[in-house]
Amino acid sequence: MAIATFTASGAKATKAAVLDQSVFGIEAKNHALLKEAYIAHQANARENLAVVKTRGLVSGGGRKPWKQKGTGRARFGSSRNPIWRGGGIVFGPTGEENYSKRINVKAKRQAIRQALTVSAASNKVAVIESVSFAGGKTSEAAKLLTAIGATRTTLIIVDSKTPELIRATRNIQKVKLVTATYLNVVDILNANHVVVSKDALTAISKWLGETK
Repeated sequence: MAIATFTASGAKATKAAVLDQSVFGIEAKNHALLKEAYIAHQANARENLAVVKTRGLVSGGGRKPWKQKGTGRARFGSSRNPIWRGGGIVFGPTGEENYSKRINVKAKRQAIRQALTVSAASNKVAVIESVSFAGGKTSEAAKLLTAIGATRTTLIIVDSKTPELIRATRNIQKVKLVTATYLNVVDILNANHVVVSKDALTAISKWLGETK
């Protein structure tokens, strides 16, 4: 499968790059695996921040609100009872919940192939001969992305990150830089444009190709 290819300056290349069909041309009857991998990645990135106080953690309530008998009211031992305003919370999050989901390596890699296939079929993938920004200038990175038409959420895939690449892309809104072997389903599917360097394309084929 030939794909849109650009030079390092953003001009159209004379020769189009060819995508590996064992990575970018996977046939799937449905996207159940893709969905499972997407949900698992989000679940594993979830921060467990929600914590509530049970009746034993809420301050106060040490004194019995009123005597046990003779008042005509229901008996209570503490004003921190969960049914009282300001009382403890029953069955709330404790901060110790485990939301992670397991998915084996073979299935995860197949899901990445499917995600790349979906992006390629939607004409979201573009190959660039090389990605480098001398001095790490953000303006150069923005100019290149505009030249190749990557004006929305963009995933840039390189063979290896350099300080200049990181510095040039980190302040551009909705642009993410990743190395070829750290791809994941969420980044691929959320991107409107997937820009791959030729070296990264070779690394992806070596990592996810039919030899695997």
